[in-house]
This record gives sequence, C-alpha cells and structure tokens, in this order.
Amino acid sequence: MKNICVLGLGYIGLPTAAMFATHGFKVLGVDVKESVVELLNNEDVHIQEPGIKTLAQTAVKSSNLIASLKPDYADAFIIAVPTPFTKDDKKCDLSYVISAAESIVPFLQPGNLAILESTVPPRTTEDILVPILERSGLVVSRGEANPRGSLYVAHCPERVLPGSILKELVHNDRVIGGVDRAAAKMAKDLYASFVEGGIFLADTTTAEMVKLMENTYRDVNIALANEFALVAEKVRINIWEAIELANRHPRVNILKPGPGVGGHCIAVDPWFIVQAAPDVTPLIQTTRQVNDGMPNYVAKMVKQAVMGVKRPVIACLGLTYKGDVDDIRESPAIKVIELLRAEDFELRAYDPLVPLKTIPEQVSTIEAALSGSDAILILTDHTAFKKLCLDNIHCPVIDTRDVLDADQRLTSFIFFGGSKI
Repeated sequence: MKNICVLGLGYIGLPTAAMFATHGFKVLGVDVKESVVELLNNEDVHIQEPGIKTLAQTAVKSSNLIASLKPDYADAFIIAVPTPFTKDDKKCDLSYVISAAESIVPFLQPGNLAILESTVPPRTTEDILVPILERSGLVVSRGEANPRGSLYVAHCPERVLPGSILKELVHNDRVIGGVDRAAAKMAKDLYASFVEGGIFLADTTTAEMVKLMENTYRDVNIALANEFALVAEKVRINIWEAIELANRHPRVNILKPGPGVGGHCIAVDPWFIVQAAPDVTPLIQTTRQVNDGMPNYVAKMVKQAVMGVKRPVIACLGLTYKGDVDDIRESPAIKVIELLRAEDFELRAYDPLVPLKTIPEQVSTIEAALSGSDAILILTDHTAFKKLCLDNIHCPVIDTRDVLDADQRLTSFIFFGGSKI
C-alpha cells in the first residue's frame, strides 16, 4: 500500500497524514474546510502543535502530501473526523463519520483498507461503518469465508496528548481492531512504518472500548481529586500538599483537581460508554456530573472573593482546557467565563496561545488583564503564568491549577482547594 487518503485534517488527521507522507507514502489529505486545504497546500497549518508545521512543510515540499476538498482513489482510507457529543442527550454525533464514509464509497476498490481513527461508541465500526462501505458492492472481509475482492476494515484509535502529538504518534503503543485478523494485520503493517511503540491486535469493538476506557479512567480519577478539593475547602487544608503526600504511597496516583475537565477526549468519551450501556454505568455518569459541576464551583468562589465590590473587574488567565496548547474544545475555562459573564462582572481574559476575539472579553497582554483587577483567576496552567509576578498585587488570586509556587502564594489569597492563606 503506497497511496493513502486521510479524511479530516484536524488535531489527529493532519499529523497522521504528514507522518505517513514523510515516511514515503503518497497522501491525499481531505478536509471540508477550504481554508484548511489552502493553508496546507501553501505549506502552512491551522493548528498550533510543536513540530507540526515543520513536518507538514516537509511533507508538502516532497509532493507526498496534497490537500483536497474531495477524496480520490487510494489503497488505504483513514477516517479521522470529529465525533462531538450532543449537548442535550450526551450522545455521540456520528454525522461526520457517516459523511466521510459515504464520500469514499465511490472510490473503494477490491483489496482496499478502510481505517476508522475517530473515537466512537462500541460497535460503531461493525454497525455503522461497515454497512455504509458495503454500499460500494464490495464485501467486508470476515476471515476464511472471504470472497475474492474483499474490502478490509479496521479501527485504530489515536492515543496522543495535545502538546506532544508528534512524539506520541511515534512512541505510544497502538491498539488496532480489525473486523477480521487479515484487516488488523494490514493496518498493523501500515502503522508500523512509523510507530516505534508496540502494536497490539484485537477486534474492532474491543479497540473502540479500550480507547473509551483509557479516558474514562482519567475522568474518574480527576472527579475523585475534585471531590477531595471540595472537602479540603471545608476542612481548611491545602489540597495540593495533601495530594502530593498521598501520592508518595507506592500504589496511589491521584491526579490534580481543577476548574473542570476539557478537551475532546476526557470530557466526551465517557458519555460514549454511557450511551452503550446507561443502566450499568452509574459511576461514570456521576463522574461526569462532578467534573461538569466544577466551573460553577469556581464561579461561586470568585463571587465570594469580590463580595461587596460594585461591578468587580476579574482578570481571567487562560482559555484553553490545559496548559501550553491552543485547544479550547470543551474548555472549563470558557465555561467559567460564561458563568461570570452572566453575573455582569467586567472580565478581562488573556491567553497567549488563543487568537484575539475568540471571546469578547479578550485583551492582548497580561498587563491589560491584571491592571485594576479586583480578583485574579488562573484557569489554565500555561508555562507563561508560572512566572507571574504578584509583588504589587493586592487582590484575591484564585489559582485553580496550582500554578503559583510557595513564595507567590505568600503574597496573595489562594482560595481553591482549601488553601486560603
């Protein structure tokens, strides 16, 4: 297989397409957004991720990577489109997957491999993707009963962390689920061209479930940490110190609490498991409720901190869901700001990685955010905020990410997690 068509040029599709292209494959990258296609063909990218622009430039200059609005014939098709969840009923929106699958049906040929990378609920590959692909007239391979001219189908979920995508694409283990063993082995051979981690084979539904389990595990751990923070507030201890000490136990690894859980994975994937089995997932559902409730808790702390101040000015530092990335998908920082906006506070939001005018309250410098503020709210743990100078700050500081060090804490009031001084 030498020709690959990658559908979706977002945080996963673009790095994957560029990685294959720089390893000798001819890659057609497809996206529905004309601006994304135009940028890539002009050796530029629309996302901020360490190393991605250089890798994409190398791929495009070699003529191994070309972007297009429409798919074409290829040996392998990789679907890496978004799978958001619906806000009302918390179910996976598979419309992008369905649209991408339908778009490649006219180009499928005997012996082709179709891979779904998008994170999906269990049985999506078998129950949704396979029937669409078989509209091509080809029959999906199912072991010894394969007719000649079969189509091979696999699910290979991504397992990368924004901020380290290129490194983790290469070094992380991969789980590949095939409709049959032949499809799984074909996909393994493809990814082995650049993956240095282990590659483990399974069936498609197991692979789908594994990805969801990984992110749900972290969501549950974070919810536990957040509940610990709420308790710490009541008993007046420093939650950051308590977690650090508890984690010295050899079998304990409590994650950090915070203003909520964001990103397109941990905040979303647990709902896909709930969707598959709502009657046996009370823990997962409660976890989501705990983490989704944290923005309200933070907003309440801010209101308490500025009580008595007429139309207080709040400096909000950070808009992304985690530090040192530009990703604001499902960001709890945005949710906190929306809650404070409803209180009619004067908000000044600053994030060095998010383009101006993403939200109305953004200012261009940290000085503009801090000047004259009645409270400072740290919502994201960007490295730039760890050097924050508070020498001349005489207002409450709510550090929801444990950004400030011990010396900085002595200069201000820190409310989050019971660490008020």
